[in-house]
Amino acid sequence: MVKQKSAGIVLFQNSHGANRFLLLNYPQGHWDFVKGKMEHDETPHDTARREAGEETGITDIEFIDDFEESVEYEFRFNGDLIQKKVIFFLAKTNTSKISLSHEHKDFVWLEYEDAMEKITFQNAKKILAKANNFC
Repeated sequence: MVKQKSAGIVLFQNSHGANRFLLLNYPQGHWDFVKGKMEHDETPHDTARREAGEETGITDIEFIDDFEESVEYEFRFNGDLIQKKVIFFLAKTNTSKISLSHEHKDFVWLEYEDAMEKITFQNAKKILAKANNFC
C-alpha cells in the first residue's frame, strides 16, 4: 500500500453578510475543495497555499486560526492501493475571480446550503459543516 499526504483549503469569502464557499469540479465528476499532494519540504499550510494558487489563481489567503480537519480514504490508481490523508484548513479570501487550472472542469462560489447539496462526498460535507460553524 502506498501512503500519500495532501493538504487543502475550504476557501470562503464574505459577500453582503453571507459566506460563500469555493467548490471545484474535478475531471472524475465530483465537486470538492482545493487540495493537492504535499511536496518534499512543504508544511501542510505551504501545500494548501500553493495548491490554491495553482488551481484557482487565488493568492490572497487568510488562514483562520485553530481550524484543521482531516479525512482519510483509500483508492486504487494504476493497480496500486493508495491510502490518502488530506488535511484541510479554513481560509478567507477577497478574490472572486478564478483562473481555473487544467486540473479542473469548473468552479462555483456557493452559500452553505447550496454548497452542501453540490459537494459529492460525505466526508467533504462534514468538513464544510464544521467550517461553516467556525467562520
